[in-house]
Amino acid sequence: MNKPNSKKLTSWIVTAVFLVLVAGFSLLNQPNALAQSETLPAPTESAPAPVVSPAPATPPTTLFVDPVAANVRRLLTTNECVGCNLVEAQLERVNLLGANLEGANLQKAELEKANLEGTNLQTANLQGVDLSKANLSGVNLQGANLYDADLEGANLQGANLSGANLQKADLQKTNLTTANIEGANLLGADLEDAFLPSGIATQYQYQ
Repeated sequence: MNKPNSKKLTSWIVTAVFLVLVAGFSLLNQPNALAQSETLPAPTESAPAPVVSPAPATPPTTLFVDPVAANVRRLLTTNECVGCNLVEAQLERVNLLGANLEGANLQKAELEKANLEGTNLQTANLQGVDLSKANLSGVNLQGANLYDADLEGANLQGANLSGANLQKADLQKTNLTTANIEGANLLGADLEDAFLPSGIATQYQYQ
């Protein structure tokens, strides 16, 4: 066999082998391609819609109401506040003529120069209250607590202080000439220049 023919034969053989290999690879890949083309996407189940709980009802905004301020308004409107809380109330120079404050808590309230003529303060808590220069004529303070109260220069003519606690109270220059102080506790009270009912002035002013 001559060389040109041998080269042609070799070239044909190589070409044939190449074609066989290409065909073989094509056949190997074809099932996968068919499988991929025939594989349908699995139907996706639609997820159930999430249950949305209703938003909790927002409670209405509650504004803080100062009970003392509310009671002061009530007192000034109705002239009555029985047993109410008036702790540290600012009532300077207020006119409470004939008011009813029985059993009220007026601890450390400011009542300087207030008009309390004829007011009912029976059993009220007036501990540490400022009643300096106040008009307390004819006031009912029976059984009231006036411990450490400032009553300097107050007018207590005709006041009922029977059984009241006036211990350590400041009663300087206070007018008590016609007041009823029977059974009142005046232990440690400052009675300098106070006007006390006749017959008991010495008992308290020089104890």
